[in-house]
Amino acid sequence: MAASRKDKKTSQKNSPSVCTCINLRRSSMAVSGLYDRYLAPSGLNICQFSLLKHLTVLGPVSVSELALEMRLDRTTLVRNLKALEQRGYVEDTSAEGSRNRCLTLTGSGKAVYNDAAALWEEAQLFLQESLGSADLQILTALLSKVEKLSL
Repeated sequence: MAASRKDKKTSQKNSPSVCTCINLRRSSMAVSGLYDRYLAPSGLNICQFSLLKHLTVLGPVSVSELALEMRLDRTTLVRNLKALEQRGYVEDTSAEGSRNRCLTLTGSGKAVYNDAAALWEEAQLFLQESLGSADLQILTALLSKVEKLSL
């Protein structure tokens, strides 16, 4: 009997919730954890990598513009930027006395981003191989629909 209780607990633990929000949060944490494990050798987590990726594409940009492009609130963005600035990967290049910060990727920021990009690609490939291309496309389309619900 003890074995059957253990099996029941395991199956309950792995079964989806009736709450869609909880299922999305669990999935988000699982995927973030996966990317974080792949990115660990670079010293970056997925949020930090994404910030560096956006700065690479956008070039010098204000905090507000970056938050808008990444679709993050400014508080979350600033909290994640702090560690990157402390490590010397991002710097504020705004004119002295300016009220708006202008964020720029430093040389060491570009180097760590380039190294981490290969690790990120490995995580992407793992997800594609694990889910299959068709299911990954469906997932991406569904996540886009969910995101648009808040607009």
